[in-house]
Order: sequence, then structure tokens, then C-alpha cells
Amino acid sequence: MRRDHLDWPFFEPRHRELAELLGAWCAEHLHTGHGSDVDAQCRGLVGQLGSAGWLRHAVAGTAHGGAGEAIDTRAICLLRETLAFHHGLADFAFAMQGLGSGAISLAGTPAQRERYLPKVAAGAAIAAFALSEPQAGSDVAALQCATRDDGDAWVLDGEKTWISNGGIADFYVVFARTGEQPGSRGISAFIVDAGTPGFEIAERIDVIAPHPLARLRFSGCRVPRAQQLGAPGEGFKLAMRTLDIFRTSVAAAALGFARRALHEGLQRARARPMFGQRLADFQLTQAKLAQMATTIDSAALLTYRAAWQRDQGRTVTREAAMAKLAATEGAQQVIDAAVQLWGGAGVVHGNVVESLYREIRALRIYEGATEVQQLIIGRDLLKET
Repeated sequence: MRRDHLDWPFFEPRHRELAELLGAWCAEHLHTGHGSDVDAQCRGLVGQLGSAGWLRHAVAGTAHGGAGEAIDTRAICLLRETLAFHHGLADFAFAMQGLGSGAISLAGTPAQRERYLPKVAAGAAIAAFALSEPQAGSDVAALQCATRDDGDAWVLDGEKTWISNGGIADFYVVFARTGEQPGSRGISAFIVDAGTPGFEIAERIDVIAPHPLARLRFSGCRVPRAQQLGAPGEGFKLAMRTLDIFRTSVAAAALGFARRALHEGLQRARARPMFGQRLADFQLTQAKLAQMATTIDSAALLTYRAAWQRDQGRTVTREAAMAKLAATEGAQQVIDAAVQLWGGAGVVHGNVVESLYREIRALRIYEGATEVQQLIIGRDLLKET
């Protein structure tokens, strides 16, 4: 994996060093592909990433195991890009630790941070972010999972679905309606430990790129008041703040997948004999490779612009949406081109490009589908005077 982009002015020396160190670690410890027991493999990867110190970058606060007082967006992006290049499930494991605990990093009480974040950073506890519902995916304000006040506790009733790490997580940050006001202003956040009475895994969901995924059900689930996260009625804002950190990193993961696809495509083009030449000798092949590389660099510039701007304390709603849109859609095109270069072998189960083809598809949907990113960008443009 070439790392010319590490010389771009978005990065500091520490970012370049971090990416180089992780690249070497991945080459030694990670191998492409999923085992038959995805749950066990994901747990193992969380443990590996924690023991090696990489998960420290997914949480905030040095007193709680974090690499810094705030989450460094550029570091998160470089880590995800590198992990995705080497192993899709390792990227997933890293990202979900950050997303699942992100709201605690942002709004947790000292006691909540002390209880959960050190374990997340060490890989000793698995986190999950429970926002989506069967009828509330892109339209988060429409969620129906509700709570009622019951003295010393809140009682949750409802369902969540498409929850990453569902079934293996040790705790879930759950967003539910508390009803202070209509719509998005009547939502609060709660930390629900696995095994809490009234909370169950209703269904495990099998998707094209195997990841731990589930539908959750809450039936009279009592959550102590001490487990409320942030202020009442501020859950929607907290969810959006959490997603703002990690949405740009989805673009970075897409870059990692796309860079691996280009790498595999180049290897195939150089090695595959065709009509007395190599596949690489044909101008059509060269044009295809040129388009793949240009697509990747274009998306990378948008991605690391957004990451850099956020680390400067700027609002990046539009920039993060542009990055996710360009990187995920572009990666789909690059990976499809790599499969085409591989020909029939490219669709054989277990081939790297076949695996990438399955891995990339979900990134165009989760944390805001492509169409939602277009709406975000358009609406933000229309606010300008």
C-alpha cells in the first residue's frame, strides 16, 4: 500500500508515524478473510486491537485509556483506512468500538466514563450504538422506542434493528423517546448493559459481508437513572454529534477498500497473459487503472479535508457528507473495476476482490445513505446567503 498521501499538509508527523506503525502491525497480524465463527473472530479482533493499543484512539480522555483528551479525527481515519486495506472485519471491530462508546466520550458522567471507556480502549468490553429502528433508519426523528419514568429508573419498550455488534456487545448506547417535546427534541440516550432483564436479542441478521448484526427488543427493561447519558431530550443531538465524528471515518474505510482493490487490480493486470501480451499492456486496461487511481485520490482529498477541518474545531456537516458520498460511491466503482480485471476469478468466493465487493456495499447505506448525504449537502448549500 503506497502512502504518498501521508505527505499531504493535512497530517502531522505523528499521524504519518501512526499509519506506518499500524500498517506494519496489520501485515504481521491480520490475514484477509473471515472465519466460520464471525462472532468469535470479532471478539478476538477487539482483543487484539486493544492489546496492541490501537483502540486507545477510539475513545477520549487519557485518564480513561484514550490516546488524547479528544478523539483525533485524522487518526481515526488513517487507522480505519489502513485496517480496511488489510481486513474488513478488523476495520469493523475498531470502528464499532469508537461509535458504540462515542456518546460516552462526548457526554458521559465521570462515573460512566470510568466504568466503560477504559474497558473499550483495552478491548475488554465490546460497545454498540443502537439508534436505527424498523421504521426509523435515515429518518432518526421518527424512532418509536419509548421510555417511561418509573421512580429510580427508566423503563424501555420497543425495538432497534441493524445494530452492529448486536449479540456480542457488553453494553449498548440506546436512543429512545422520552417525550419532552415532539420529534427529535423528545429523544434521550441510555447505556444498557447486556443481560439487563427485559432486554433480548430478538434476531441475528445475516448480511452479504458477515458481521455481528442484530435486532434488539426491549420489554419493560428497567434502566437505572444513573445510566441515562447526557441531558434529557438531548439524545438526538448527541447521536448526531457522535455520527459527525465517525461519518468521515466511513469514507476513510471506503478508501482502504478501494486502495486494496487497486492494488489487486494492478497485480492481476501485470501478471495475466492475454493475446500474447499482458493485460496491463492494453490501453483499455491502462485507462481503467487511471480512472481507479484518480477516483481514489479525489475521494481521499475530500476525506482528509473534512478530518483536518474537524480537528481544527470547525463544523464539517457538509464536508463530511461530501467525503462519505464521494468515497463510498467511488470505492464501489473501483472495486467493481477490479473484479472486472480479475474476470471469472474475481467472483469466486474467497478471492480478495470478491470479498471487497461484498464489504463495500453496506458503506453506501450505513451512517447515512448516499441519498441522505446528497440532501445534507444540498440543504447546507441553500442556507448560504
